[in-house]
Amino acid sequence: MIELAPDVLRGSYPPLVTPLREGEVDYDTYARLVESQIRGGSHGVVVNGTTGEPTTLTLLERTRLVATAVKAAGGRIPVVAATGSQSLAESVELTLRAEEAGAHAALVVTPYFVKPPPRGLVEYYVEVGRRTRLPVLIYHIPGRASVEMKPDTIAQIADRLPNLVGLKHAANDLGFVTAVLHRLGPEFRIFAGLEDLSFPMLAIGASGLMSAVGNIAPRRVADLYRAAARGDAAVARRLHDELFELNQAVFFDVNPIPIKYMMKRIGLLPSEEHRLPMVPATPELAAQLDGVLRRAGLWSAVESAGARTS
Repeated sequence: MIELAPDVLRGSYPPLVTPLREGEVDYDTYARLVESQIRGGSHGVVVNGTTGEPTTLTLLERTRLVATAVKAAGGRIPVVAATGSQSLAESVELTLRAEEAGAHAALVVTPYFVKPPPRGLVEYYVEVGRRTRLPVLIYHIPGRASVEMKPDTIAQIADRLPNLVGLKHAANDLGFVTAVLHRLGPEFRIFAGLEDLSFPMLAIGASGLMSAVGNIAPRRVADLYRAAARGDAAVARRLHDELFELNQAVFFDVNPIPIKYMMKRIGLLPSEEHRLPMVPATPELAAQLDGVLRRAGLWSAVESAGARTS
């Protein structure tokens, strides 16, 4: 495994939503979201993660989003580009384009739908990773991709791919985290991908968080990481409790439907537009999320309690 500086790929890296305006990607708003993350204390950002609805985007749009984020960040925070797809050719192309655009690392999801055997996953990641100089992280999200990796498979990939430096783990399995760290060591970067498990995963050795809630509460999520990193369990537990309802709200509907609605309500997005088959929040969901925002203290001061935006 290549050696990373101690502070590289550690901290809160929110996976940004993709703003849309009349069917087109709103790159200007996207750049403002990056700036907002920097002001909010995030340690980095993820472009084209699940929260960014990448399967509804073209390869050109995904590549341009990476370039937009890199330019907006201006070297102040790292940009991790999610470059995985269902096909090897697309994953390689997206990874190469991300490297050209100046991304700092590639996050490659397990190839979905085909449900490959473990030996196929090993060859797939070795092939993608050997084509780039970027540090590579595996995106393990069996609930979406229907592909479950074992710690032994991760270790086999690491044995053959020096630039494999970590993974995002979005599954309710803390034992997996311990097993991987036991095999590959504490320098292997593991990011928590399920919001509810942010604090528990940090407590057992995770290097950071890739939490959708970071889109709406970046300071709290980053502070949770910082408290855990300095060993302040009491503060980390308090922040974990404060974030509980927001973390739950992500899954009131399919992510990022709730996140985009809440971002619109607090003024971070001009609209909650999606591309089909994703759709906006229902009136019932909107009312539920409004309550979450009020209780979290995120309700916009310029809106009255009963207001509804179009």
